[in-house]
Amino acid sequence: MGARVFRNFSFLSASLSFFLLLGIFLTLFLYSKQSISEFGLGFLVENVWEVGEDDEGGVFGGLVPIVGTIYATLIAMLVATPIAMGIAIFLTEVAPDFMVKPVSVSIELLAAIPSIIYGMWGLFYFAPIVQSFAGGSGMGLLTAGLVLAIMVIPFMSAISKDAMNTTPDVLKESAYAMGATKFEVVKDVVMPYSKAGIIGSIILALGRALGETMAVAFLIGSVMKIPSSLTDATTSIPVLLANNFAEADDLELSSMFYLALILFVVSFIIISIAKFYFLGRKK
Repeated sequence: MGARVFRNFSFLSASLSFFLLLGIFLTLFLYSKQSISEFGLGFLVENVWEVGEDDEGGVFGGLVPIVGTIYATLIAMLVATPIAMGIAIFLTEVAPDFMVKPVSVSIELLAAIPSIIYGMWGLFYFAPIVQSFAGGSGMGLLTAGLVLAIMVIPFMSAISKDAMNTTPDVLKESAYAMGATKFEVVKDVVMPYSKAGIIGSIILALGRALGETMAVAFLIGSVMKIPSSLTDATTSIPVLLANNFAEADDLELSSMFYLALILFVVSFIIISIAKFYFLGRKK
C-alpha cells in the first residue's frame, strides 16, 4: 500500500511540471493569437513599436527587444562563464582549506541580493565607470550585460564547484602519480568528470540572464532602437513587458504576449538543445 501511494505521488509530482509547462504555453499562445494573426512571422523582423491613435491599432514588431535580449545575454555569458569556472576551480583545486568556506559563503551571498539592488548599484556606481572607459551615456547594452554577468556568476560558480567536488580523489591522485600537473588534472580529469554539472550551471545562468527584468530595466536604456555599438541604449523583452504591460490594450497587449511566447520558446529550445545534445554526449 505504502509503495503504491509513493509511486502514484511521485508520478503526479513529475506530471505536474509537464502540465504547468503546457498551461503556460497555451496561455501565452491564446492571448497572442490576435497579434499572430495580424503580423505573423513578420513580427520577428519589424523594428517599430507604435500604438495607433485610437489605441486599438498600431504597428508592433519584436525585432528590437529580441536583439536586445540576445545581445545582453551573450555579453553576460561571455563574461561570466570564464570567471565562474575560474572561481570554481580555485575553490576546489587551488585555495587553501581555510579560504574555501569564507569565499564560498561570500559568493553564494551574492546570489541572495535582489535584482533591483544590482540595478540601482549599476545605475549609480557602475554606469559612470563604463561611461568613463567606453563612452556614451553609461546606460546601454554593455552596462546591462556586465551587471547581468555579475548577477549570474554566483549561480554558475556555486553549482560548478559542487560538481567538481564530486570528482573522486582516486582519479586525481592517479593523474598526479603519473606526473600530471595541476592544470592537466583540472583539464583532463576534473572538467570531463564534472561536465554535466558545469553545463547545468551554464543553463541555469542562461535562463536567469534571459529573463532578468529589474536590473536590466535600470541599465539598458529602454529605447526602441537596434544598437549599432555596445554602448547604445536599447531594450529587451522582459524590460518592454515590465514597462508597457500595465498600459497596454488590445493589439499591443496581444503583441506583448507574442513577445513573451517568443521568449518562452527560445528559452525552451536552448535548454532542450543543451539537455539532449551536450548532456547526452557526456559519456
